[in-house]
Amino acid sequence: MKNIVILISGRGSNMQAIVRACSEERWPARIAAVVSNRADAAGLAFAASQGIATAVVEHGGYPDREAFDAALAQTVDRFSPDLVVLAGFMRVLTSGFVERYAGRMLNVHPSLLPSFPGLRTHERALEAGVALHGATVHFVTPQLDHGPIVAQGAIPVTAGDDARSLAQRLLAVEHVIYPRAVRWFVEDRLTLSGLRVAVTPPEPQWYFSDTQEAAV
Repeated sequence: MKNIVILISGRGSNMQAIVRACSEERWPARIAAVVSNRADAAGLAFAASQGIATAVVEHGGYPDREAFDAALAQTVDRFSPDLVVLAGFMRVLTSGFVERYAGRMLNVHPSLLPSFPGLRTHERALEAGVALHGATVHFVTPQLDHGPIVAQGAIPVTAGDDARSLAQRLLAVEHVIYPRAVRWFVEDRLTLSGLRVAVTPPEPQWYFSDTQEAAV
């Protein structure tokens, strides 16, 4: 039974999707804790309602990123994590923190990496005129948004899309690929070879949705 610790900064819709999938699909894992850098993060209430331990490490209470990350790691380690999941955690983590959980920390990024790392992904995708936009689940490395790719999902960009509508439709894709990738990890099905990630036994590591419906 593996322990999963999820880090959030807001409502944590991806966290909620992972929590539900873990329970419904009976993963060999448990959500040991949900940790936030904001005491007002709405996702904390959801986690508590599911009987999941919660903790807050407010970044404003520390003089620099290194001090905050040290306190965050101390809190995360209280729950003996086999996997750390970033689910809308709006902090850039130091190399020391990332290396502490090397090979056992996942993130979802709202673009088809390596395209559009960083912020404003939806605006930049529209500005670039892409026909497809998507999301990527990847292992976290010290280089921001450049870790080995576990899974990707894509949606078509329509003529009427703006950044808001694109983000809302893409969130539904994230809710599919992120729980899937986490399940592969806890089932010991992922193998890293350089930047390549393989799933054993094989399963599609991509997902395409042509739905026009937004996530709730």
